This record gives sequence, structure tokens and C-alpha cells, in this order.
Amino acid sequence: MGRGLLSRIETSSRPGAREGEDLPEAIAAHLRFLLNTRQGDAATVPSFGLVDFTDLVHSLPGSIPSLQAAIRTSILEFEPRLKNVTVRYLPETDPLILRFEITAQPVEQGARGLLRFRTQVAPGGRVEVW
Repeated sequence: MGRGLLSRIETSSRPGAREGEDLPEAIAAHLRFLLNTRQGDAATVPSFGLVDFTDLVHSLPGSIPSLQAAIRTSILEFEPRLKNVTVRYLPETDPLILRFEITAQPVEQGARGLLRFRTQVAPGGRVEVW
């Protein structure tokens, strides 16, 4: 059984990760959710997620930089625990797979260093984050 509403509110009002939660893994989980949501899928926040890029990637020159920019913009807007976000394309021999590296600094006070996440966009548009 999950925790009660008041307990979740109390925990979520504290800065940083929830009690017992690993910050990088919590952020990776949120990035998985964010990057696998298409804009327009969330009725209350239509701009949440990524644009539908399945037709874009292989049809237009310059689509990789457009996708990089879309990923960065979504992270900056909807992942408040990260700042100074960069998204770098990692060339792959398989033309059906797109890989990106996301690098960012945690916003949490006292946190140092960089967080680095790897993503892989599979042929169906599913985004894996690790």
C-alpha cells in the first residue's frame, strides 16, 4: 500500500530527492516519462513531452539538431532539478537507432558535478534513458 496523501505532500515539499530515493535515478525515471510522452497527450499541459518526431527524423536534413533542441527544451521546461542542460548526438552505425547524451548540473543546493544520461530512440519512437 502506498503512503498517504499528507505524507507524500510533506516529503515532496522538501528540496531534493524524496526520502530514500536516489536523485540521478529519480531524474532518469522522470526523463523516461517526459521523453516518451508526445506533446498534446497531457490535456492539462499540452506542451509537456516531445513533438512527434517519427516522420521528422528520416525525412528532413537537419532533423537531428531539431530533435536535440526539442529534447533540451523539454528538459529545461519540465525537469526543474536540472540546469545547464546539453544534448549531444552520438552517431550510430544502425540508421534506425538514434542516441543522445544528456549532460546537466543538478540544481539541488550543495550538489556538485555533472549528471550524464544516455538515451536511445528505438525505431518505434520509444526513448530509453539510463
